[in-house]
Amino acid sequence: MRMIGRRRALEHRITLIAVIVILQLAATLFFLVDVTGDLRADGSGVHIAAEAGAAIALLVGVVFGAAQVRWLVLRARQDEAAVAAAKGALADLARLRFSDWKLTAAEADVALFALKGCDVAEIAALRGAAAGTVRAQLARVYAKAGVNSQSALMALFLEELVEAGEG
Repeated sequence: MRMIGRRRALEHRITLIAVIVILQLAATLFFLVDVTGDLRADGSGVHIAAEAGAAIALLVGVVFGAAQVRWLVLRARQDEAAVAAAKGALADLARLRFSDWKLTAAEADVALFALKGCDVAEIAALRGAAAGTVRAQLARVYAKAGVNSQSALMALFLEELVEAGEG
């Protein structure tokens, strides 16, 4: 859920910057047309130099803003790829460990929900099982994994992922 919120915030930020860039581009075009018209009608002067300076400053802002939007979009794509790779690595590791520990299908489901941070009541509701059944399944998962709590189970997986990333 946090990832979705962050992604939406990033999309809003990108959209806001893009709108600002478009407004700056419109202002730049206005000033350039106005400067061109003034040059034809009046020649040169302080007023025209000021308008030309403003147009140049806006143009620099447009270029910078467009570069910023491009960077944000590229960064968002890189982050999405990294998250997808991490999810894939975690899923692969979970399947491997669940197989090594000889978890039943029900125990594997419960273990996966535990890894996602769900508590007993949430797991029971998601699986349509009694809380006592889930507690018993979690106890068997912890015993087979050689840990004694949900946080220890999560730490076990996190440690393996970190070690795999370093190697």
